[in-house]
Amino acid sequence: MSTTIRHDVRVTAVPAFEAAHSDTRAGRYLFSYRITITNHGRETVKLLRRHWYITDSLFTTKVVEGPGVVGTMPLLTPGQTFEYTSACDLRSSIGRMRGTYTMERISDGRQFGVTVPEMVLVLPYQLN
Repeated sequence: MSTTIRHDVRVTAVPAFEAAHSDTRAGRYLFSYRITITNHGRETVKLLRRHWYITDSLFTTKVVEGPGVVGTMPLLTPGQTFEYTSACDLRSSIGRMRGTYTMERISDGRQFGVTVPEMVLVLPYQLN
């Protein structure tokens, strides 16, 4: 688990290897991740966009960018939390994922970036 806080928005990321949905012999490793976003500020904010960099140990980097997350642009009032789960696949058993969210303050329309903490994606016991 890793956490970042920026502009009073806290983001926590928890990755997990999904063995049942992976095919390690074919070089397909699926990792899920749970993201929790909490608005610790005094103003309502909206998540507008996501931007991910997903890198495996073969030095292949995928860039994923688009509106919202999991088909929604969550609105977070002060103190509110939004949680979602998604997944990515790698061609190797070790990788990293990092990114940013573009957020907007509803009161004035000002946009700002929030860093998503880097997640280490690793097949269990791979590093032992």
